[in-house]
Amino acid sequence: MRLASPRRLSFRFKRIALPFLTPPRLSLTRDQLMLGMVALNEFFLAVEVYLAHGANGTIVPDEWLPIYFGFCSFLLLILAGLLATRHRTAASVIATVTLVGSALVGFLGVYFHLARAVLPTAPAGERLTLDLLIWAPPVMGPLAYSLAGLLGISAAWQENPVGSGRMIIFKEHALRLPYSKTRAYIFTIGMGTLAALVSSVLDHARTGFENAWLWHALAIGVFGTVVPVAFASRDHPSRLDILTFVAAMVLLILTGVIGSYLHVRADLVFGHTIVAERFLRGAPPLAPLLFSNMGVLGLIALLAPECLQILKQPADQ
Repeated sequence: MRLASPRRLSFRFKRIALPFLTPPRLSLTRDQLMLGMVALNEFFLAVEVYLAHGANGTIVPDEWLPIYFGFCSFLLLILAGLLATRHRTAASVIATVTLVGSALVGFLGVYFHLARAVLPTAPAGERLTLDLLIWAPPVMGPLAYSLAGLLGISAAWQENPVGSGRMIIFKEHALRLPYSKTRAYIFTIGMGTLAALVSSVLDHARTGFENAWLWHALAIGVFGTVVPVAFASRDHPSRLDILTFVAAMVLLILTGVIGSYLHVRADLVFGHTIVAERFLRGAPPLAPLLFSNMGVLGLIALLAPECLQILKQPADQ
């Protein structure tokens, strides 16, 4: 993806967080990497929604909307990336419209899922209960589309000058944030991890948290939520803060991979036989990878040269 500034960025872990590594140079900018991840997210969200909505054997017309949108947005973002080298304005418009649409699809999904958990005709006190929220479609799940849209828009809008929080929307029209794009990325990572955590808790509550691993995943989810928000909130993060943030992202990645493995193992029948019905109605194999996704996005957000040069600038600048 080439919607970001053409200025090349490189890994600066050697001088920022991990002095024992010799970083390679990249030909892609951080924003290009972020947009590429967003495009992949849209594709896999469409796959995951198809599997989840197909669990009951039928998919009603409203449920096809996020599926079609996920695949179409993936193609549109790829198209925007190809156009960006010669038609920057057109590429930005395509990407912005697509990503705004992704945010709207996410909010609509939350509404429809919440409507399934609310019984307006039930007796008073039973219209919305914890049991209904646990067994209803995941209320926070559709917010993954909104998160992808927010991250994608942040990547598509160029920050000029770097670290100022001034986002170029269209030509000379700009939006000024109260903090830099890097800090906005990291705040968003924290909020995305929180959504994944709440969705995971509601889903695992169906089992009563009988498996000890579920408590481990809960602890890592809380840690991975608090650390990014605290890190982005600090004007002058220390080296320990940086290492803690990196550790939190790595733990999220490992937790997602292990969780996906455990879900797949739970869906296998005796003798490791694969039965497609169990994968549709059992533990969702892709769901835990949302933690891994947030961890990767968090590490990408930290790769930009301005990350700590801006966060650690003197207070009088």
